[in-house]
Amino acid sequence: MSSDQRRPPLDRDRVVGAAVDLADRDGLDALTMRHLAETLGVTPMALYKHVDNRERLIDAMVDRVVAEIPRAAPASLWNDALRARILAARSALRRHPWAQDAIESRTLASPVVLAYMDDLMRTMFDGGLSADLVHNSMHALSTRMWGFTRDVLPTPTPPADPAERATALAAFAEAYPAIIRMATTSSHAGEACDDDAEFAFALDLLIDGIRRRHDGG
Repeated sequence: MSSDQRRPPLDRDRVVGAAVDLADRDGLDALTMRHLAETLGVTPMALYKHVDNRERLIDAMVDRVVAEIPRAAPASLWNDALRARILAARSALRRHPWAQDAIESRTLASPVVLAYMDDLMRTMFDGGLSADLVHNSMHALSTRMWGFTRDVLPTPTPPADPAERATALAAFAEAYPAIIRMATTSSHAGEACDDDAEFAFALDLLIDGIRRRHDGG
């Protein structure tokens, strides 16, 4: 049996799945139609029978990832259901590190993306929140609805030379004392931040604020 006979037929699902695997392994920048075609053992032109171009392929990849987000188990409180759904999204997107940039770069929301957003809004409406509060809450959640957020500050690269590093740190401490106080006296001083814990803290802070606004009428 030849390799062509053993190879499963090429279809849209297989193309998108291979693209997701490639991006998971090598990053989104490595995803080209030529590279994907080589991975699948076909010519680049064969891909265009199933996707119009690279951007439409990324649209389909985003849909694939969003579709992986499981529905949260039923909860008696809307805020618990909202929290669980967003943390489920975080788990799904962490399996696909490229998806964060891909979602942010989309100019139009697909039906799959809209369905996820609709589910979040419906959760809040079911909890009795007003349309205005749901609207404001979606803006406040921003990218957190997808389970990610941008770092507050970029992580600088310290000088390699110890003396230069000490001088730079002293100058930084003098110029920005509040940052140094936070970095050296908080409970996780000297340790790497727990990204999951920090995300959950910010999410809880937001949802608690939304709940208080709702409870206050």
